[in-house]
Amino acid sequence: MDRPAWAPEGVDMNRPSPARMYDALLGGSHNFEVDRRAAEQAKQLVPDLPRLALSNRAFLRRAVRFLVDSGVRQFLDIGSGVPTAGNVHEVAQAIDPACRVLYADIDPVAVAHARAILGDNPNATAIEADLREPAVLLERARDTGLIDFDQPVGVLLIAVLHLMSDDFAPVEKVDALYDAVPPGSYVAISHLTSATRPEDAAKLADNSANNSRIGLQFRSRAAITALFGKWDPITPGVVELPLWRPESDRDQHEEPGRSLGLAGVGRKV
Repeated sequence: MDRPAWAPEGVDMNRPSPARMYDALLGGSHNFEVDRRAAEQAKQLVPDLPRLALSNRAFLRRAVRFLVDSGVRQFLDIGSGVPTAGNVHEVAQAIDPACRVLYADIDPVAVAHARAILGDNPNATAIEADLREPAVLLERARDTGLIDFDQPVGVLLIAVLHLMSDDFAPVEKVDALYDAVPPGSYVAISHLTSATRPEDAAKLADNSANNSRIGLQFRSRAAITALFGKWDPITPGVVELPLWRPESDRDQHEEPGRSLGLAGVGRKV
């Protein structure tokens, strides 16, 4: 298999990555054949999966705009994936070009591509870091000099916590981020759920464990709400992706009552 110019040496091109599968579902081009096959296999089980990906991306855009409107001018996007069109830096900097964005991901392909497309953007870059080690992640974030942890930060955990089993204590990881940022900061979380379509959730969870070997965690509404930990929820709380402050009919990629994703935003007071 030929290695694309944007793929770093040492990356296993025979194992799917959540970041690259998400890129494939969104119709992106920064993924490998193995990622496209894994995404297609999941779509065979749940044909409307691409709508879920679009709905998640739409929530991200709305959440970022909400945070900028609330005074946030710097973002730490953890588990950012491949920052394709319409990602955080484009949304935030379209409102205020001075907004700063630091992407963090465990996937070196996502990080390498982010650095390449952000090369001419002094207010955005990417680091390789793992949410399972928040102290190391935060240290690397500080070392970039891009994020001022004395000023409010918009922490984005978009479609990442469902990659972490309960064994890794995800609430503790979110609490560690809470402790690292000042009052006036926000967190935005989106997460796969078993609340609406338990049979489809079970199919995808089984497929991810036995075929792609990613290990997706489809949590209940109560479990996802608990992930916010110390953060105070912002109205309307934890709801289905298309129901979090929709701005127009264009945000309705999924039918209410059928979204496989829940989302919400919390604030540190």
